[in-house]
Amino acid sequence: MSRWPPTKHKTTTWSSYNDGLKRRGSLSIWFDPEMVWVPPPNGKRGRQQQFSDAAIQTCLTLKVLFGTPLRQTTGFVQS
Repeated sequence: MSRWPPTKHKTTTWSSYNDGLKRRGSLSIWFDPEMVWVPPPNGKRGRQQQFSDAAIQTCLTLKVLFGTPLRQTTGFVQS
């Protein structure tokens, strides 16, 4: 059986080709601006929570969804 000859594709605009490759793996997620990231003070002694329960639940959902470790998930959310 004969094989098809390899296609010769010559890229002349490397900058746009490179930008396209970067966008190929891009993922944009928008969070609701109304979401409470920092909880209100509770009036108790001791250190306050840094993030609200909804923010923690969102991070854990992304962790399970993408199968990444927690450290990478927090870096993903902070970016």
